[in-house]
Amino acid sequence: MQVAKRARGRFVTVEGVDGAGKSTQLQWIAGWLRQHGVDFVQTREPGGTPLGEQLRALVLSHPMDIETEALLMFAGRREHIVQVIEPALARGLWVLCDRFTDASYAYQGGGRGLPVQRLATLEHWVQGEPGHMLQPDLTLLFDVPLGISQARMAASREQLDRFEREAESFHARVRDAYLARAAADPARIQVIDAARPIEAIQQELDTRLGVWLRDHAAC
Repeated sequence: MQVAKRARGRFVTVEGVDGAGKSTQLQWIAGWLRQHGVDFVQTREPGGTPLGEQLRALVLSHPMDIETEALLMFAGRREHIVQVIEPALARGLWVLCDRFTDASYAYQGGGRGLPVQRLATLEHWVQGEPGHMLQPDLTLLFDVPLGISQARMAASREQLDRFEREAESFHARVRDAYLARAAADPARIQVIDAARPIEAIQQELDTRLGVWLRDHAAC
């Protein structure tokens, strides 16, 4: 008797500016997937592997050239893809990831001002050429006005990392870059108004994820 091959898993990412409440909602999404019987791996960027976590510590704490920063982010991403993401998807597991390449375009591109063409070159090198490029199937972008995100960071973090300490203008550019990517790819990137009460956000997530699971789980 031939055993049916398990379908390839789904790749879901969560994005947003620092202070958008992304981490809180990420845990809720993980619980939602468990309740709906979805087998998944939860991971993060930068990080996700032993090497990636070491690179994360460097990137979040040590001042460096913007190109060095981008190269380290994509080096960690390559290791993450090879060691965690692709093997899980191939086994039919879903991958729930806290940030992915959209964050590089937002932070290193929008925030730091690194040319988009350089980021695209790294993306193709690390994730594959167009038509065969690894990309999330769904990205949930939690968006808040800067005043709210800045107030949340001040209230919830005892120590800020190198990105969180950046000027408000930096975070404004990051947010603009995120929203521009969402406008360019609305089928993949769904923008969530994260300025609302947590219960309202989770009610919307329940609806959106339910529709998406119904339409994509068995594709």
